[in-house]
Amino acid sequence: MDTMFLMNSLWVMLGAILVIFMLGGFILLEAGSTRMKNAGHIAGKTIFTFGLASLVFWAIGYGFIFGSNGNFLVGLSDFFYSGYQVEDMGLATSVFFVFQLAFAGISITIALGGFAERAKLSVYLVFTVLFSALIYPVIAHWIWGGGWLAEHGKQDFAGSTVVHLTGAMAAFAATILLKPRIGKYNKDGSANNIQGHNQVFTALGVLILWIGWFGFNAGSTVAVDDGFFGFVALNTNLAAGAGAVSALIISWMVLGKSDIPTMLNGALAGLVAITASCAFVDTWAAVVIGFIAGILVFYSARFFEKRKIDDPIYALSVHGVAGVWGTLSTGFFATPELATVGLPGLFYGGGFTQLGVQFMGVAASGAYAFVVSFVILAIAKKLMNGLRVSEEEEIMGLDISEHGSYGYPELFVAKDQNVGS
Repeated sequence: MDTMFLMNSLWVMLGAILVIFMLGGFILLEAGSTRMKNAGHIAGKTIFTFGLASLVFWAIGYGFIFGSNGNFLVGLSDFFYSGYQVEDMGLATSVFFVFQLAFAGISITIALGGFAERAKLSVYLVFTVLFSALIYPVIAHWIWGGGWLAEHGKQDFAGSTVVHLTGAMAAFAATILLKPRIGKYNKDGSANNIQGHNQVFTALGVLILWIGWFGFNAGSTVAVDDGFFGFVALNTNLAAGAGAVSALIISWMVLGKSDIPTMLNGALAGLVAITASCAFVDTWAAVVIGFIAGILVFYSARFFEKRKIDDPIYALSVHGVAGVWGTLSTGFFATPELATVGLPGLFYGGGFTQLGVQFMGVAASGAYAFVVSFVILAIAKKLMNGLRVSEEEEIMGLDISEHGSYGYPELFVAKDQNVGS
């Protein structure tokens, strides 16, 4: 068998492993950013929903994205993917399938962040199935599967739109329908800061995500022969660093203190933003893209909080706003040498054409993800007697109310025993 075929397959498999390992980062990020009484629930539902999404992707999702007998809206073959080899991709197609499955799993994980600390476990189940079948695959086909946005030259190398904006808009629909957590807002409309229980978990989660992003972005080259994955990895790291620095600086300037959660979100925002453009822009532009993303995530979080959008893990700001900026950024910074898809950006003599395509892709994909998610959840709310646990269950925490055990049993069991004595 051809050596390059084997090397490409091994590289993409490594990328898939890194992307799947990002779920560990999300577990620590989400658990650390929320309260102790929900930590076990958040960890468990992340594993459960990834497993469920994997089955749906195997049965339906992959075929809707990459099915050869499709149209400009959706693919229509390769359902219940068999794993048989096709020799024209330059790597094992089963490896490519696993790589794409990992991306779908990350998108639903982002979406479910908008449900945190108040949604029923049954709602996670239903929405995971429908998101993985009807929302993510459709947008992925439009951009990556030869759909109508691909025909227009939409640039999204590793998924600022496909993965991150799609997940964020689903989270947005959930936050609206679920409404804020108990105690988040006062009667006068002012917001209370419901702090996460462990900043060390959150920081470690961000670091794991940062490392996993090299599989996300550099792995999307799906080849090793020209070493281009190294350039993509370099851009990815520079943007993350710039996002962390700018977020820290802006929080220091505005709040008078260097806010750690803001800095961590800045690093993630830089990663999300560079995901679309990492293969299309020069290194200096990667720094600019990440730096702007870090500032945007700070102001975006404040904007949504003032409008009573309770987003516990900042999915709208980190994955939504930064995803939009990252997607649009190629319309400014894509170079003639690197723009293997679409056209060069505005700053390289390409005019407004590519920027217009990028804006069209953001608008269409974001609207589709939001509207379909909202409709699904609104119907589920009617049929399932609400999306949200009861007030009593929310106060006691989803660990005990949904699963019958605590994520931190020594602490909570001891507290209960003291109350009863």
